Amino acid sequence: MFEQALDKAEVLIEALPWIKEATGKTVVIKYGGAAMVDDELRENVMSDIVLMKLIGINPVIVHGGGKDITRLSEQLGLPVAFKDGLRVTPPEVMDIVKMVLVGKVNQELVAQLNGHGHIAVGLNGADGHIVKAEQVSEELGLVGSVTAIDTTLIADLVTNDYIPLIASVAVGADGRSYNVNADVVAGEVAAAIGAHKVIFLTDVDGLYRDFSDKGSLISRLSLAEARALLEEGQLAKGMLPKLQSCVKALASGVFRAHILNGTIPHALLIEVFTDEGIGTMIVPDEDGLSRGGFVAAPLDNLASKLHG
Repeated sequence: MFEQALDKAEVLIEALPWIKEATGKTVVIKYGGAAMVDDELRENVMSDIVLMKLIGINPVIVHGGGKDITRLSEQLGLPVAFKDGLRVTPPEVMDIVKMVLVGKVNQELVAQLNGHGHIAVGLNGADGHIVKAEQVSEELGLVGSVTAIDTTLIADLVTNDYIPLIASVAVGADGRSYNVNADVVAGEVAAAIGAHKVIFLTDVDGLYRDFSDKGSLISRLSLAEARALLEEGQLAKGMLPKLQSCVKALASGVFRAHILNGTIPHALLIEVFTDEGIGTMIVPDEDGLSRGGFVAAPLDNLASKLHG
């Protein structure tokens, strides 16, 4: 029993410098994949986020829910089709997207977080026009490309000590709702608020140079290397918007971007509060700082709003 207690104490000591540096920082977390649909994994992720909040980090969560959208569409006999990795979204499917993301998934996640206290507020991109978008193409239907992020409501909620939880539904200048990739929304939100970090939870261990070769996992790459990888055009379709969003965020001043396997229990805590870290980390060019460290962000728009 004493040895177990000592091990726990050593974990806390290891985490102490990261906890000290993390206080007051804003982290955008894109949540989805298997970690969302598995009840035990979802409880782990929600507990991790609550702990991060209690320590003093300001989490901002962006979520999707593609598997639930597909399941309900099939049950209702609606077509399920994808083009270039994007869901073809005619008006009747857009109704399903809103029902699932805004009416079901968002409310379930809010309820789970609020089981730990009144700390979470559910939103979608149309609320306060947080996420504005325009139609990508007629062929894809109501699939949107982000044109602007309004940070006002996010900043107000964080200022009042809430966790914003944003469903990836956007609003157009025409007042219509648009289905936007949640990875893209997370990157755009992180860039707009000047987040310290953006973290993408996915179903694989990170970014691979060759997905068929599990030995090709990339643990760290620079912004320039990430851009070069995108130009090669060899990434799996599911990883493409994640890396593009990492590049967008870092180019806008975000300090770190991470792609983690959300099916690993407490992956968030391992990445944020330990020396080792997991997954793939993307850093600014010529960055020699230690892995996973929380130091002053080069740009923190949200922090300036909160403190000044």
